[in-house]
Amino acid sequence: MEDRAQRTRLKAISLSFVVGVLLMAFKFYIYHITRSAAVLSDALESIVNVIASAFALWSIYLAAKPPDPEHPYGHGKVEYFSAGFEGALIVVAALGIFWSAWQQIRRPHPLPNLDLGLWLVLGTSAVNGALGLFLITVGRRTRSLPLVADGKHIMTDCLSSLAVVLGLVLVKFSGWYWVDGAVAALVGGQILFSGRSLLKESFAGLMDASDPQLLEEISHLLSRNRKNLWIDIHRLRAWRSGRHIYVDFHLILPRYLPLVEAHREVAELENLFRVHFKGAAEVFVHIDPCQDPNCPICSVPQCASRSHPKSQSTFWNHGHLTTRD
Repeated sequence: MEDRAQRTRLKAISLSFVVGVLLMAFKFYIYHITRSAAVLSDALESIVNVIASAFALWSIYLAAKPPDPEHPYGHGKVEYFSAGFEGALIVVAALGIFWSAWQQIRRPHPLPNLDLGLWLVLGTSAVNGALGLFLITVGRRTRSLPLVADGKHIMTDCLSSLAVVLGLVLVKFSGWYWVDGAVAALVGGQILFSGRSLLKESFAGLMDASDPQLLEEISHLLSRNRKNLWIDIHRLRAWRSGRHIYVDFHLILPRYLPLVEAHREVAELENLFRVHFKGAAEVFVHIDPCQDPNCPICSVPQCASRSHPKSQSTFWNHGHLTTRD
């Protein structure tokens, strides 16, 4: 299953790289015949697309390598480096676009071959839109951050191309050549925002920041499969390393439960995560024996050790399961 997913990731990012190279060359040709600052901004972003796709291809290959003595948790973190690298490249491209836009605003010049340029840019936008949606879909299905990041980046390129088309249409019918530079500046601002988002996501992953969405998913999983013997869970933590997920928590079990049965309960929990996350989760469970204060929330029937009747109900939501007590 995982081998098939890895082949899918590699095929998708390889397609992105090849299409990116072709579109980059095509956009520079469009700039050559139109001399449009907005088209140049689109072409500069395509350079970033190609470099980012090459880096993502390398990171997907490296992230799939199994753990080794030097990297006991695998190589998944490289995917966050990939997203951060792509975000940094986007920021650099945005700065270059701002400079080109300013030159056209300050000294506007006529744009030749506008009609042909319009149709060509519109065609590249359609190709990028289809490619971006494909990469995001495959990335989410195979849990690959570089693919999702590359897809989002290409979608911003698609939107940028559409903005360029609108700008060129306005220039064509108004004769205001400075609009070409203004559109390029707007494209640069949108690209800059996209780069900032990728950098933020990358830093969060590298710093093992809490992932509320992942914790909520785990909380729902545990709540749906809750058993009476699982008296309570606390100190839940979860983090991602590439496509792999690491989870640890404390599980309160009846104190009279034999070790063999306690081990069986832990194995059941581990399998629950393994099935849900398609083999990509490693679970570490610390067992706590129940104490008298746990009796009011305990649902174990006919317990000889019970000191108080059950009087409370606990909901295994994100807030409750992550408590330190």
